[in-house]
Amino acid sequence: MDINKKYTPQSWPDHPETATMEGKNKFVGFWLLLAAESVTFASLFATYLALKDKGPSGMEFTAAGLFELPLVFAMTMILLTSSLTSVYAMYHMKNHNFKSMQAWLAVTVLLGAAFLGLEIYEFNHYVHLGFGFTNSAFSSAFYTLVGTHGAHVVFGLGWFIALMVRNAKRGLNTYNAPKFFLVSLYWHFIDVVWVFIFTVVYLMGVIG
Repeated sequence: MDINKKYTPQSWPDHPETATMEGKNKFVGFWLLLAAESVTFASLFATYLALKDKGPSGMEFTAAGLFELPLVFAMTMILLTSSLTSVYAMYHMKNHNFKSMQAWLAVTVLLGAAFLGLEIYEFNHYVHLGFGFTNSAFSSAFYTLVGTHGAHVVFGLGWFIALMVRNAKRGLNTYNAPKFFLVSLYWHFIDVVWVFIFTVVYLMGVIG
């Protein structure tokens, strides 16, 4: 383990995220985690589709009349942009440019926080309209699916921040490089899930 080993751009390996056996093992565990997460979200999507617009007779709220695409589109663009900034961060990691990597990760965190703020605003807006979690089967399925994704965003932001703070003075090495790379992959996974949510929940809900 080389926590304290100093590297230069010349001595930095081409693939630092898998340069050690520990790093490779982290990837195995990560793919198992994503497999479990994929099953979880697949179940939530199936539940949402089964309960969409379902509720008491004369239910006031439906997807077509409730969701506002301009707001959700803005959220989508923010989250996709944050995925791009995390790619820039990993590019600088591979080039052993720690300061630039940290800077792009900070931008990623700010964009993720902006997305989360808009999602909280959206939920608050719906609740004030009377569309609460216990309003109907439809509302429960909606908040569970989108809220679970929001919880993953919170976890991802916390993961980013923890790594940035803990390694601020340590710099890059082959011990923490896999951690930075995996949180970036996790963030891409969150973005992919949101694209499905945007399409299935919002887009199909409004135009379907």
